[in-house]
Order: sequence, then structure tokens, then C-alpha cells
Amino acid sequence: MSEAFENCALGMMSLMLDPESVRPDGRLELRAEGADPASLLVSWLADILFKVEAEGWAFRKFEVAELSEREAKGWGLGEPLDLERHAVLAEVKAPTYHMLELKEEAGHWVAQVIFDV
Repeated sequence: MSEAFENCALGMMSLMLDPESVRPDGRLELRAEGADPASLLVSWLADILFKVEAEGWAFRKFEVAELSEREAKGWGLGEPLDLERHAVLAEVKAPTYHMLELKEEAGHWVAQVIFDV
């Protein structure tokens, strides 16, 4: 499930900018809580989005260090957002619960998140 959380975060970041243009020079702590794994995923993505929008971060990679059914802790690797190097592709307003899916299939976690853009 941690890999699904990391990939959803990277997917969200890819909507906003090209992660390959971001240097993984800094490491920012990420934390989220939820009532269940699906709401935890939304909370995780919302925390990352807050770091981008309010704190001016750009991320290249995500690492989940601890994950339970109700809590996620990890890191975002990146650097301060630089509009000269990080071309903004789109603005993501929020992850939504609309058609949200997080489930295990054949030993792998599958997630679907729709973003409000």
C-alpha cells in the first residue's frame, strides 16, 4: 500500500509540473491521518498539496516510512519551487473522494484518485 501512496503522490505532482526538473536536494516530512485507508490517501495527498501551494515546494520523489490503516508518515524529496526551472503545467486544487478507490488486487494495491483542477 505504501507504493500506491508514493505513486499517487508522484502522479499528482506530474499533473502540476515535470518531476524530472526537480532536484531531490531537500527532504520534507509528510504526515497524514484518516478514518480508513482511502481517506488516509486523500489526507496524504492534501498534505503534499499544502506543501506545494502554501510552502512553495516542488517534489521529485516520495517515500512512505510508516503506514497503518489510519496514519501515514514519510518524506517528500525535492526543493523550493523555482518558476524559472519548474514549468507549471496545471493547478491542482484538491484530491477528491469522487470515485476514489484503494484496494488490493492479486497481491498489489490499486488506487484511483480524481483531482479537482
